[in-house]
Amino acid sequence: MSEAIHPAAIHHLPGFITAPGQSDWLLSAVAIFLIVAVFALGTLYLRLHSLPEVMAHKTNKIQLELVAVLALLSLLTHNNILWGAALILALIDLPDFSSPLSSIAGSLEKIAGKVVDQPAAAQRPVAEAEEAADEPHPLPRALPGHGHASPAQPSTEGKA
Repeated sequence: MSEAIHPAAIHHLPGFITAPGQSDWLLSAVAIFLIVAVFALGTLYLRLHSLPEVMAHKTNKIQLELVAVLALLSLLTHNNILWGAALILALIDLPDFSSPLSSIAGSLEKIAGKVVDQPAAAQRPVAEAEEAADEPHPLPRALPGHGHASPAQPSTEGKA
C-alpha cells in the first residue's frame, strides 16, 4: 500500500484489507479451505455410512445384502435407525439355514429320481464327454458274498 491513505480511513489497517484492484488473499484461502473441508467431511460421512457393509463383507456374513440395503437406505433417507440396524446385523452372526435346506432338497430330488442340475464348473467339456461316450464302460460286478451276478456271468441259481 504505497499509495496515500484516504484521510477518512484509520491509520492502522489490518493486513487482510487490500488496496483497490489487488487480489484478496484471505478470500482465496478461505475458499480453498472450504472446498477441502467439504470434500473431507463428505468422504468421512460416506465411509461412516458404509462401515456396516464393510464389516459384514470382511467376515462373509450371510446377511451382507440386507446390511448393504439398510446402509444405503439410511444414507438416502437420513434415518439413523436404519444405520443402527445395519450395524447390529453386521456385528451378529446369523445361522446358515439355506445350506442345509438346499442339501435336503437335493437329496430329495435324488431319491425322487429327478435330474439335479450340476454347477457349470462341475460339468465336463463337450470334447471330453464325447471321448467318454466312445469308450466301453466296464460291466458292474457283484460284491463277494452278495449273490448277485453281473450280466457277464451266467446265473447259477436254481441249478442243482
